[in-house]
Amino acid sequence: MLGFSSDAGDSAHAPRTHRSRRSLLRTSAGLGAALLAGGTLTGCSGRTSGTVRVRMWSWLTGMDRYVAAFNSSQRDVRVDLSVIAAGTSGGYAQQTNAIRAHNAPDILHVEYQALPQIATTGGLRDLSADVDDLADGFLPAAWQSVRPGGKTWAVPMDFCPMAFFYRKDLFDRAGIGVPRTWEEFRRAASAVRTADRDARITTFPLNDGAFFAGMACQAGDPWWDIAGNAWRVGIDGAGTMRVAEYWQDMVSSGLAARDATGTQSWISAMHHGRLWGMLGATWGVGMLKKSLPAHQGRWAVAPLPTWGDDPSTGVWGGSAFGVSAESEVPEAALTFLRWLSTDPAVPRIGSAFTFPSPAFLANRKVARTAYEDGYFTGDPVFDVLDESATRVPGWTWGPTSLSTFATIADALGPVSTGATTIPRALHRVHTSTVAAMRARGLAVTEGSRT
Repeated sequence: MLGFSSDAGDSAHAPRTHRSRRSLLRTSAGLGAALLAGGTLTGCSGRTSGTVRVRMWSWLTGMDRYVAAFNSSQRDVRVDLSVIAAGTSGGYAQQTNAIRAHNAPDILHVEYQALPQIATTGGLRDLSADVDDLADGFLPAAWQSVRPGGKTWAVPMDFCPMAFFYRKDLFDRAGIGVPRTWEEFRRAASAVRTADRDARITTFPLNDGAFFAGMACQAGDPWWDIAGNAWRVGIDGAGTMRVAEYWQDMVSSGLAARDATGTQSWISAMHHGRLWGMLGATWGVGMLKKSLPAHQGRWAVAPLPTWGDDPSTGVWGGSAFGVSAESEVPEAALTFLRWLSTDPAVPRIGSAFTFPSPAFLANRKVARTAYEDGYFTGDPVFDVLDESATRVPGWTWGPTSLSTFATIADALGPVSTGATTIPRALHRVHTSTVAAMRARGLAVTEGSRT
């Protein structure tokens, strides 16, 4: 079996009757805290003085601002936000425990890579009948990401295609062109070392499974998909092995560093010109501005290099929000989620403190006009990232994605000492993932998708 609860949206704990769900959602869709992690969240969903109160848990930066704007725009629904630890830092465990204890909030924060894992608990409502009218308005890859098993389990908010951030001033000074393919990227990496023996074109973080998954996604070889009533697993497929072999050569030859991204040593290396680029995603815009404020006018953004003529790119991050299967106010919860994902006020609010990257196509146009960027040089950031967002291939995350990411980080650790290689490590990750899924009682097959 796949592990998805086919009747999660009609749980015995859910209300048996609802008043004009569609009319309420569409009427309300256009309407213009914090708490300690690991503690017990309290609060009651329901109607008070004519206002429906909705409990929400999230760690998204700025969610308090979005909630405040929504609450002030109308009186029918009030969202009560509780800020929890980020997903892999305890947030997902907290949400899963609440689902099991029948005390989940009305709205749960589920990043795309974690959605199947949360959905297999049976704790999410099937939203297919409620939001599928919005399907054509979203980036296709984002919409597919909230539909594991063919049902819609969450509403996308943002989406993070990958890109290459690089020091344009250093590339220009050394006469190095922007690499458009991975073959050109390797030649550029060699040219960087020729220009400065202490410099590297980028780092390939061996400790980040989500990063490696994004790189494999570009290769068009999904690690999971659904075949009939079983999960088909292929973490060591041909596309992933091509990625693994390429980066094994880059790391072992010294053309790429292998340190973690975002650490103080990484910031220092970027600041002093020992790293000339970063393989990141849309969140890299804000990350660079915050980490290297004095570098304004030095950095540019380019599409992720491609495998030959295939224009595909990878994805690394993005959030969606689901409704608890046991929520007593699902209509009100969806009123807020439709607003959060589709109302043009949201990217305008977000542009004040982050780089907005909406999954909703119309809001990407709003974000482009609302966000003021004076940090980057070269091609306009939105031009690059908008194009990249349309080039993410279909990808299905698996029901053990988060634990697989942790397994990758452990397996790739010895690569730095030469005790193993990236390809060998990925074979072990594949075997481990299949075993873990079968241990959970999930039906698993292995083999080619063709």
